[in-house]
Amino acid sequence: MARKFVLDTNLYIDAIRNSLKEQALEGFLERNAPMTYMSAVVMQELRAGAVTDAQAKILQDGIFDVFERRNRVVGPSPMAFKDCGRILATLFRQDGVPYKDRPRSLVNDILIAITCRENGFTLLTADEDFKMIRPHLRGFAHAPLTGGR
Repeated sequence: MARKFVLDTNLYIDAIRNSLKEQALEGFLERNAPMTYMSAVVMQELRAGAVTDAQAKILQDGIFDVFERRNRVVGPSPMAFKDCGRILATLFRQDGVPYKDRPRSLVNDILIAITCRENGFTLLTADEDFKMIRPHLRGFAHAPLTGGR
C-alpha cells in the first residue's frame, strides 16, 4: 500500500514566502497528489491567516477546493481530543508548563499528529514541535518534505 501524506501548515506558508520552497512543494504534489490529504486543522490555520477577501479566495480556489472536491480533508476524531488532553497532561508532568500557558499552535500540532496517526498518514513538516510530540504518540510518523517521495 502506498504511503499517504498530510502537509503541515508551515509547508504552505513557506511556499508562499519562498519560491524555492514553492517549487519543492509543487514538485512533491506533482508526484504525490493522489496520496496527499488536507488536515482540517491545517485548513483552519491557513484560513485564519488569510485576512483579506482576496487572500481567502486565493486560498479557497488554489488549495482548499482541490482537496474538498476529492473528499481528501480529514479532521480529528472525538477520541483525538481526549488523546490530545492526555499528551498535554503528560507534558505538564514533564516540564511543569500548564495547558493554558502553552502556545495554541502546540494543541493544533498535537491534533494534526493524532489525526495522521488515526488515518495512517505521514505528516510532512518543518516544525520541530513534532519531535516533542512523537514520543507520546505511538504509531505517529513525520518527516521533512524532502523525505516524502
